[in-house]
Amino acid sequence: MKLAPSILSADFARLLEDVKKVEKAGCEYLHIDVMDGHFVPNITIGPAVVKSLRKDVNMVFDTHLMIEDPDKYIADFVDAGSDVITVHQETCIHLHRTIQNIKSHGVKAGVSLNPATPIETIKHVLADVDMVLLMSVNPGFGGQSFIPFVLDKVRELRKTIDEMGLDVDIEVDGGVKSSNIKEVVDAGANIIVAGSAIFGNGDVDVAVEALRERLK
Repeated sequence: MKLAPSILSADFARLLEDVKKVEKAGCEYLHIDVMDGHFVPNITIGPAVVKSLRKDVNMVFDTHLMIEDPDKYIADFVDAGSDVITVHQETCIHLHRTIQNIKSHGVKAGVSLNPATPIETIKHVLADVDMVLLMSVNPGFGGQSFIPFVLDKVRELRKTIDEMGLDVDIEVDGGVKSSNIKEVVDAGANIIVAGSAIFGNGDVDVAVEALRERLK
């Protein structure tokens, strides 16, 4: 299991400082939420911030494009230093083409589903992606509560991936904390996004250890 702290919950006035804390704590991925104010009701950051962080951070940059028409910006986020780029099924008119666009830049491709979007909608592109990100809150804001029915989606997706004989990561994002992380991992997820559970607890080292401890 890999942890992907979400910078959405970091202190943007001390962003690099907060990111270095989670890197030092041994978190493998850095989850970068990009929001445009259209697909989701919030606005966050663009490629310039990613590029600035890339100079000083060695984590895997897991860039989650919660934006309309993501194809316009894929090259920019690759150039900024993203290692994984995830787009939403709900925003891609030609999803397979968008996935191929991402992979043509030599980075990993992910596809994300909102809580109410069925697994069936991405079955035909599963063999083309490296990761599926299941939202366990409605995207747009940090600090929301985990939506329980998403556990069934994780189980369904894990079963589908295994039956197809694929090597595809399952990432879960939204409301995951020490009280429910074991359920999420037991359901089949292997990358966990955590925002307020890590950055909102004062001591990052203690927060990260609490999450890992629940899985022992």
